[in-house]
Amino acid sequence: MRFAPEYVSCVLDENFEDAKRFFLSPLMAQHYAHLVMLAETGIIAKREASILRDALDSVCQDEVRGVKFDGSYEDLFFYVEQLLVAQCGEDVAGRLHTARSRNDIDMTLYRMGQRALVIELLTATLKLRHSLVEIADRHRHTIIALHTHTQPAQPSTIAHYLLAVIEQLERDARRLQSAYETTNRCPLGACAITGTGFPIDRHLTSALLGFSAPTGNTYGSIATVDYLLENMAAAAVALVGFGRFVQDMLLWCMAEFNYLRLGDGFVQGSSIMPQKRNPVALEHARSIGSKALGQATGVLLAVHNTPFGDIVDTEDDLQPLVFSVFRDATRAFTLVASAMATASFDVARLEERATSGWITLTELADTLVREHQISFRTAHAIAGRIVKARDADSAVALSEVVASASAELTGTALTYSEARLAEVLSPRHFVEVRRTLGGPAVLETTRALGESRAALASDATWVATTRDRLAAAEARLRERSAAW
Repeated sequence: MRFAPEYVSCVLDENFEDAKRFFLSPLMAQHYAHLVMLAETGIIAKREASILRDALDSVCQDEVRGVKFDGSYEDLFFYVEQLLVAQCGEDVAGRLHTARSRNDIDMTLYRMGQRALVIELLTATLKLRHSLVEIADRHRHTIIALHTHTQPAQPSTIAHYLLAVIEQLERDARRLQSAYETTNRCPLGACAITGTGFPIDRHLTSALLGFSAPTGNTYGSIATVDYLLENMAAAAVALVGFGRFVQDMLLWCMAEFNYLRLGDGFVQGSSIMPQKRNPVALEHARSIGSKALGQATGVLLAVHNTPFGDIVDTEDDLQPLVFSVFRDATRAFTLVASAMATASFDVARLEERATSGWITLTELADTLVREHQISFRTAHAIAGRIVKARDADSAVALSEVVASASAELTGTALTYSEARLAEVLSPRHFVEVRRTLGGPAVLETTRALGESRAALASDATWVATTRDRLAAAEARLRERSAAW
């Protein structure tokens, strides 16, 4: 077949380069697994299988990666087939394609690629979790003013804030693990769309390639892309949460906040302003993460409203974008994990900021409710009078304001000393009485950090076990293919 030069330059050449980069090793693994299955089910003779095995052994992947597309074959699959024909002849080489199609080959390649990508992104999220858990553990007592609607709201701790991010990352891990399990099903054996009349063993090829099981319906094995979209969704959710956290960290690095300082290895100076110390690592992470999120959205749009079947929209042209999503997401998470591991906080400034703006008034209202059994709305009104009174007269005694406001609103003057009010309005008191499950009290954040450490260890074990399973499958494939 002679291809038009425009088709070669615009499609085939690009796809050949992408396939060499992303799918050569998975393709060769598939060839070996399918060969083992054909031989062990008796679909082809062991003698022919041995010749084919030797031909596969002769393929040097490094040499293949150096090949330039010349138009004499359609794609990487056919190029490798030419190499096999050259080694063992067309008749024997052609037997390797018994009971399969490029359709199920491609869909299996894509899932094999996705497995590795999901594992790498999950590993990067674990690195960020580790960095944040260590920071949170060091800053269980460090007071910070938290914001709602971008305004100072209530005091908390660095540990409490970071635990919120950590728990989100823990949920990201579950989403990525779920996406991996959905992906880890083997389409090989579905052939074009309807399977085959040969007595193939789909469970065998699935196991040899490290999959947990074969896919089900043969048409769906070729037509569906929901496994891919689940991967995109898990990555996209992680990236959105990640971006919001990075945005906070960039704000905390601003001179106007001056809460956070990154290590020297993650900042850059200015070519003209000697005083500058720019937190560019976080800026790059935000940009790279946004790029990955945009690409993930692009994947969803590319397959939206396409026919439910075998179409190129879900195949070669889309795969580089899929890999780019995960590559950039992994880069972004890895960069922030490393940068945050060097971060230091201005503890004194953080606590100073937490004492301003009357952000502990909620606790005064709560205290009035607990100690005098008045309604929270009334207590809220009494506490609110303090702000107005101090705005009018910065020297007015708080005890006088509480007494006069309570007398007006309840008919009884509630008396407090200045020292007692100072204690109630203290940021540290505010934090320590909030021992609610998930709250900022040191006792509670210590408990929560213990759970997060255990979850981190469990997820790290999942990654290690999953990698081991894939490595063990690869070793079994080598052993089985060398047995005859």
